[in-house]
Amino acid sequence: MFTGIIEEMGIVKSIKSKIITIEANKIFEDLKLGDSVAVNGACLTVSSFSNKIFNADITTETLSRTNLGDLKSGYKVNLERALTLNRRLGGHIVSGHVDGVGIIKNISKNSEDIELVIECPANLMKYIIEKGSVAVDGISLTVAKVDNNKNSFSVAIIPHTLKETVLYYKKAGDKVNIENDIIGKYVEKLLSFNDFNFNNLNNETNKKNSNINMEFLIKNGF
Repeated sequence: MFTGIIEEMGIVKSIKSKIITIEANKIFEDLKLGDSVAVNGACLTVSSFSNKIFNADITTETLSRTNLGDLKSGYKVNLERALTLNRRLGGHIVSGHVDGVGIIKNISKNSEDIELVIECPANLMKYIIEKGSVAVDGISLTVAKVDNNKNSFSVAIIPHTLKETVLYYKKAGDKVNIENDIIGKYVEKLLSFNDFNFNNLNNETNKKNSNINMEFLIKNGF
């Protein structure tokens, strides 16, 4: 599990045969073989490391759902080590399981912040709500606006976040990894799962109705 607070930017040394090689610095303070590292928000497992360079395998599933397949040697990537219990949860709960890819439609700047407008598929947009949380390339961000008619949402980026993450190098048309808030996905599942069939039988005695509905959630503070 991660928080969406990027620790540093790494540099891609190579990506071939479903193995990505990344040069980094800070994350090597306590890195161990088998550790999880979020690379642009995608949870990867360290398969080997030496001299500030680590390797990680990339599955076909990860390549199909993320922008990692577009990376080339020299590209910078966001890096975050897995959360430990003695660290503050500064962002929000991020699993490192990317849901899909969005496209940056517009970048606008003013004196205080930078606004990114991101278009993404409808199956991802249904979990994105105004003032809710979303992970963009692994960065925990707050949704500023939602435009369901255009399947897009906007986020405001402060100068520090822009400078310390790969968003600094992004432009309109670039792909970004999107991970929806996991709580919303669980709530949807609970609300839609009306019947439980514990033994996969058609016997009505083995089915139980769920008591979890919108009234129950509101009553219990959700």
